[in-house]
Amino acid sequence: MRFQGLIQLLRGLTAVLVMLVLVSGVVAHEIPNDVKLNVFFKPAGNRLMLLIRAPLAAMNESEFPTRGPGYLDLAHVDEALRGATKVHLTDNITVTENGAPLPAPRVVRARVSLPSDKSFNSYEEALANLEGPPLDASLELYWNQQRLDVLLEYPITSERSPFAIELRVDRFGYTVTTALRFLPPDGATRALEFHGNPGLVQLDPSWHQAALSFIVSGFWHIIEGIDHLLFLACLVIPFRRLRPLVVIVTSFTVAHSITLLASAFGFGPDALWFPPLIETLIAITILYMALENIVSASLGGNGAMTRRWIIAFAFGLIHGFGFSFALRETMQFAGDHLLTSLLTFNIGVEIGQLVVLVVLIPALGLLLRYVIPERLGIIILSALVAHTAWHWMMERGEQLMKFPFPTPDAASIASAMRGAMWVLILAAGVWLVSGFLQRWLRAEDIGPPAEVKRSGEASAADS
Repeated sequence: MRFQGLIQLLRGLTAVLVMLVLVSGVVAHEIPNDVKLNVFFKPAGNRLMLLIRAPLAAMNESEFPTRGPGYLDLAHVDEALRGATKVHLTDNITVTENGAPLPAPRVVRARVSLPSDKSFNSYEEALANLEGPPLDASLELYWNQQRLDVLLEYPITSERSPFAIELRVDRFGYTVTTALRFLPPDGATRALEFHGNPGLVQLDPSWHQAALSFIVSGFWHIIEGIDHLLFLACLVIPFRRLRPLVVIVTSFTVAHSITLLASAFGFGPDALWFPPLIETLIAITILYMALENIVSASLGGNGAMTRRWIIAFAFGLIHGFGFSFALRETMQFAGDHLLTSLLTFNIGVEIGQLVVLVVLIPALGLLLRYVIPERLGIIILSALVAHTAWHWMMERGEQLMKFPFPTPDAASIASAMRGAMWVLILAAGVWLVSGFLQRWLRAEDIGPPAEVKRSGEASAADS
């Protein structure tokens, strides 16, 4: 019995030890919440200098020599720094010249810097810090509070070649932000800031590279934007005939293109409250369209086809501002091709919109023909959309109310007057187009019977 009790005691102690080891491993490899990387990218002659500053805490898979209660052993840390540089940086960085990957870089220097060090404010200061003397080995510094500064050198054929870089550092933390400054030979600094891993970033893109990149960006923005997809669904649920659908979707497309391009050129408020206001209004537009579908289907109508394109146009102006917020984050990758990038982003949005409609319209047609009666189906689908939009409206409205109401001043009043002038111009354009479109829409229903009637009358006269 005593022997069995001893065995149970040993098993319990072993389990406790295993738990302690696991817990200590989790603590030692804790992933930071926010990680910020600073990068200088400078081609000069036949070599490329890449200066990087990263927090040591993000390199939790590497072991650094410590002493005492966790102080970094600065006298014996050089080899560990170079190992961490290879594992976490050079193995996860791809640099291309003329589209071809460059060979692995040479680690010129790797050193520890204090969190208070401001040398990465400029390339010259950062380079001087890296080439300067290391920190005093007697300093008592906790390893996970310090910074790793690295100087990498790549061989290149020309400093004026087109370069691109991919930084696969998204596993450094839950949120990883990279501030990259490209210093081309002409002396003009191009600053980029991105989150996670955006893929291969062209530092000086050609027009076709920028165009392709923004087409892809616009396509995925509409595909992944659930609020825009629900609004499109609300537009097409009651109307699946080609002619009214073309008018409604085209009016929405033209409208959001107008505000997308206008906001990209600086038209529109640049205030903190504006994005949450637009997001709240987008939710309201979805809710309104869903409720209109429900009311129209309940009354047995067709949803006022001749005026829905006007509503789609008005609401499309709001959605265009929503598109512009995504565009602002990607415009830094346009290089010198701002207008090309704007237009191709919009083309990408339209391509994504067409793909959605090509899938959505037949699916709705089959559902409302073979699965559920059309009127009941329209009501149920629209009610589901309205439920989602209501919750969005309430959540986004709460975020909007956290911002103070803007105080009117001369600049805001002038801006409001310019906005009102553009609204009047757009309203006049809508009024001019409205009559023509109403006749064109009615022609789908009354055109063929009228032609048949005239043909019959002609036949009777001949006889």
